Amino acid sequence: MSYTVKEMFLTLQGEGLQAGMRAVFLRFAGCNLWSGREEDRATAECTFCDTDFVGMDGDGGGRFADAEALADRVLALWGEPEAGGTRLVVITGGEPMLQLDAECLAALKARGFRIAIETNGTIPVIEGVDWICVSPKAGTKVVQREGDELKMVWPQPGLDVSEIEGWNFRHWLVQPMDGANAMAAHEAAIRFVLDHPRWRLGLQTHKLLGLP
Repeated sequence: MSYTVKEMFLTLQGEGLQAGMRAVFLRFAGCNLWSGREEDRATAECTFCDTDFVGMDGDGGGRFADAEALADRVLALWGEPEAGGTRLVVITGGEPMLQLDAECLAALKARGFRIAIETNGTIPVIEGVDWICVSPKAGTKVVQREGDELKMVWPQPGLDVSEIEGWNFRHWLVQPMDGANAMAAHEAAIRFVLDHPRWRLGLQTHKLLGLP
């Protein structure tokens, strides 16, 4: 199959337990919870998304004819740094599981990449992904209830925290919701972690550092 990519670039992972790691960031176009058009935001299943995932006009974006072509581009972006470390590709969206398939996974692994995914959890993640980060959205049916990292954007009315805590994740993060009420969201997230010690605060460090 062909793949529609919004953007792809070399950077440092900005969020979660892997923050600060060198990574190729691969953002697939499209999402199953919002069209990406502002006129549809109010009626979307996810109304607070801060990401542009529409089209193929981002840095490194485009349509790739097959998994080999896509993986070759990821490898070219990684380049030839000094020895040491692990090749890491972070696959996101939109919703990456609309496009990520076994062929893409195999092509990336054949080039030595460790594969991380950031998903809303409404579509099962395929076998072979090395790091699964799920960010649940209130009002949606999350089927991917196990993984490495649960990233809960907060505050998010309608999320059942007690239900989420019954899922099978190794790390539990609360990330303040960005936007017009960011300061209040930071305060709410801090209060949440103080009241729920199994969780830890996660920040979008790439925004603090001016990284894409």
